[in-house]
Amino acid sequence: MPPLFRLLRRLLPLLFLVALGWFLWKKVQPTLFDFGNPLTPEPRVTVTHNTVLTKIEALGRLELVRYQFKDVVEYRKSTYRFLPDSKVALIVAGNAIGCLDLRKVKPQDVVFEGDSVVRVALPAAELCTWQVDHSQSRVYSTQNSFFNDAELVDEGYKYAEKNVQRAALQSGILAQTTQNAEQILRPMLETMTGRRVILTQQTAPPQMPQRR
Repeated sequence: MPPLFRLLRRLLPLLFLVALGWFLWKKVQPTLFDFGNPLTPEPRVTVTHNTVLTKIEALGRLELVRYQFKDVVEYRKSTYRFLPDSKVALIVAGNAIGCLDLRKVKPQDVVFEGDSVVRVALPAAELCTWQVDHSQSRVYSTQNSFFNDAELVDEGYKYAEKNVQRAALQSGILAQTTQNAEQILRPMLETMTGRRVILTQQTAPPQMPQRR
């Protein structure tokens, strides 16, 4: 048997083991790198959820105007007697919506007068929603929070949300809602009925005197 043939015969098992090891390394390399690198740029995320329908509610609110606000809020809180006040400064964006609740319109609120006029008594304008737009808001600074930043910021946003409600009412959102109802509803109702539409306000029922 030639020497070269004997050498190849001896090296063949070794080459087979090297090829098998290389194949197995290629298979397990991605998994090993995922476990070994805590700063992997694409972490694997698994989400499990179970959505349950808890309530169905009929809506009849007609949104007629939206007010948007920008505000810088400094919220200060006294926590400890001998320590400086905790403070958080927020740049807040908020919005409020005025609407009419058309579910409150009753059959007796729609009165036909002759062949050409219909009179509709609308409910009072309401402030439907007011909220802070967190996507457009941010924390500017915190001071002396004593490791309670999250609680202080949460309280500041709650105050800012109440301020959105006050600012909307003070800015006349209810009057603007009533005006928009006249501009939007009256032409639409006239087109639907073929009559001249007169919009009025519902009157509150008289209150019975309380017995003393």
